[in-house]
Amino acid sequence: MSSVELLVPPVAAGRVPRSAPAAPPRQGTLARGGRAARAAAWRILKPSLAIGLFLLLWELAPRLGLVDKVFLPPFSVVAGAFGDLAASGELWNHASASLSRALTGFAIAIAIAIPLGVAIAWYRPVAEFVNPILELLRNTAALALLPVFVLVLGIGETSKVALVIYASTFPILLNTISGVRTVDPLLVKSALSLGLTPIRLFQKVILPAAVPTVFTGIRMAAASSILVLIAAEMVGAKAGLGYLITASQYNFQIPKMYAGIIAISLLGLVFNGILVLAERRLSRWRVGPI
Repeated sequence: MSSVELLVPPVAAGRVPRSAPAAPPRQGTLARGGRAARAAAWRILKPSLAIGLFLLLWELAPRLGLVDKVFLPPFSVVAGAFGDLAASGELWNHASASLSRALTGFAIAIAIAIPLGVAIAWYRPVAEFVNPILELLRNTAALALLPVFVLVLGIGETSKVALVIYASTFPILLNTISGVRTVDPLLVKSALSLGLTPIRLFQKVILPAAVPTVFTGIRMAAASSILVLIAAEMVGAKAGLGYLITASQYNFQIPKMYAGIIAISLLGLVFNGILVLAERRLSRWRVGPI
């Protein structure tokens, strides 16, 4: 070998030095992606599996004689009744009547409870003035006052909406008070030191920090509004899911009764899902920059 060849570096001679880094393998990235996909699929599969097992048990228990199929028809029979109600439009008529009452009362409760909760939590004189009557009313069950609402406001729509307002107000109010009072004082002091006005303080610090707690109350109020409304519709109404369940029971149309119960469950799931999405949108600051 000549001296010229000895002076040529290994790279120039067409060789790859042993210390040169190799191209990063893609197998690790693909493996991590596969594990993430499997984890996501399992998160979706677990609740679906639980629901599927419940429906399978519901289908088999009456057919195997474990329960009387007259009082608990198989799920396939109930699903057929649900489909018939949906196809005829009867289910939508009852669901829309219940929805209009629930949403009206729920919206009014939010409009009342959140500003009142902020005022009680932030201003001591307001809290001292309002707390006695709030303690008296919040310990009175909404359904216990149903006869009072009917006697005072009549058997029409007003009494049902008022009952929903009453049942929905207190969960939102109490959680709003808790959310505002538990805001980190350091955040408030820092905002005040920066010269924020009271309005900007509420807008930028107090309300964003209280959003998770307030939405906990809103979700509780949504469930309460549907429950008390269904009970009110069972007592006196000509339309609504509560009326559908009661009328089906009186006429011994058991599959239709269970179909109405399933409709209430689906309505509650949709309601809760919408509120969860709204909460995530309003509290994006918790997981990333504003």
